[in-house]
Amino acid sequence: MISVDGLTVEFGGTTLFKDIGFAINEKDRIALMGKNGAGKSTLLKIIAGLKTPTRGKVTSPNDAVIAYLPQHLLAVDSRTLFEEAAQAFEQALNMEHEIEELNVQLSSRTDYESPEYYELIERVSTLSESFYSVGEINYDAEIEKILLGLGFLRKDFDRPTSEFSGGWRMRIELAKILLQKPDLLLLDEPTNHMDIESIQWFEDFLVTSAKAVIVISHDRAFVDNITTRTIEITMGRIYDYKVTYSSYLQLRKERREQQQKQFEEQKKFIADNQDFIDRFRGTYSKTNQVQSRVKMLEKLSIVEIDEEDKSALRLKFPPSPRSGAHPVVLEGVAKSYGDNTVFSDVSFNLQRGERVAFVGKNGEGKSTMVKCLMNETDCDGKLEIGHNTLIGYFAQNEASLLDEGTTVFDTIDDVAKGDIRTKIKDILGAFMFGGDSWNKKVKVLSGGERTRLAMIKLLLEPVNLLILDEPTNHLDLRTKDILKSALKDYDGTLILVSHDRDFLDGLVSKVYEFGNKKVKEHMGDIHSFLSKKKMENLREIERSVKK
Repeated sequence: MISVDGLTVEFGGTTLFKDIGFAINEKDRIALMGKNGAGKSTLLKIIAGLKTPTRGKVTSPNDAVIAYLPQHLLAVDSRTLFEEAAQAFEQALNMEHEIEELNVQLSSRTDYESPEYYELIERVSTLSESFYSVGEINYDAEIEKILLGLGFLRKDFDRPTSEFSGGWRMRIELAKILLQKPDLLLLDEPTNHMDIESIQWFEDFLVTSAKAVIVISHDRAFVDNITTRTIEITMGRIYDYKVTYSSYLQLRKERREQQQKQFEEQKKFIADNQDFIDRFRGTYSKTNQVQSRVKMLEKLSIVEIDEEDKSALRLKFPPSPRSGAHPVVLEGVAKSYGDNTVFSDVSFNLQRGERVAFVGKNGEGKSTMVKCLMNETDCDGKLEIGHNTLIGYFAQNEASLLDEGTTVFDTIDDVAKGDIRTKIKDILGAFMFGGDSWNKKVKVLSGGERTRLAMIKLLLEPVNLLILDEPTNHLDLRTKDILKSALKDYDGTLILVSHDRDFLDGLVSKVYEFGNKKVKEHMGDIHSFLSKKKMENLREIERSVKK
């Protein structure tokens, strides 16, 4: 058991959280929730031993392995993918190598009675006990299983890590962590750069093979599928619920309703007593009663209502200008880079108002297809954008395309038209840009803040074909809900490239699956697609077993 006792973090005159404590037991799978800035990542770093609290401590058994996956990584580029993953076993492999060397010495020496010979025997014995306590491990097989599960291909194993993008480097680090079989796994937004299949594999791994887990994630479906306990940080304290995330939301709602009721009752109690004090102050016969009530009010602990976003702002896309009946038409479309075929013989028509998802493993051509649609890269075959089709496009790197010299307010003011200009401050507030950030230059914003700002720009442009490429990677749950609500009301045609199942739920009625250089059409929503894919995977396993 790992114990968090009396943790307090203070900086710059602000208390992030005060005197919090809880125990982490084996097989606990904990969702760590709270608004941005509540202290979630700070708490993970303290548990991981990377930060020191102002007061309090984290205690764990001496042999406990605590592994931490941060949001951003620094990678070493001097190894291949397989070699880097094997670093997880570095200590065990070093022990094995030393045991082999010592055994060679023992077999070649003849001074059996010397102190040195006995020291060698003692050293081999100690090392062997430590080495074999971890059990017989087929390192290569374990590394291969984890890497393939996280979406790497066998042909990737010998590639230098320098060739992989930031998202894939995150997976390399995650592979090393999982191979260590830690007693406690601390995960900060682990699914941001994973495709749907990798997320499903990861979920299964955490549920069936991991020990204790604490996760910060804005992927609601992922959190719901893996966690059995929810700890919320709010207003400097924590609430610990032994339930899944969805159940926690209901309990939190009930808790706040109860707090509101207690707050109103206390407010009436204070008003009644203050009225008595004001009415009888200076009345000799009531002096003792007045003083008693004054002291009572001075000592009264005021009921606090936990912070809650009560914003009822519903953002809507402007009405879509009417496009032709078929905004997108593809016939026999293919794309290759040299000898590498990304996809071939792709044919489909999108009807006006249709909502579809592009899904599949990373690297199978989803973003390449979007670039073809946007005419950012050429392709073979027939690709037509229909009559009067106005495209709104959110690229994966959209945040980096903003003008860094412009302020937050002016970035939105430049694209806002008509009455919406009077609501710019409300819109910025809904996307967590308070008044102190309106005059900030884009260049000083974080990656997440830039993503939110780019999303607001898109919400204000009158278009009839929206193409969103991984729009939720850096959005928190609240912002995702605002965007999803706006997309539900959007009356144009929609193409969503996303791995976020919860976000796709209720937004699309057709799925295009990218894989094996083909694009396959699936009628139905994301849940029917995933159910079908799971059945297909099971049949593949059955066929393999029969062989």
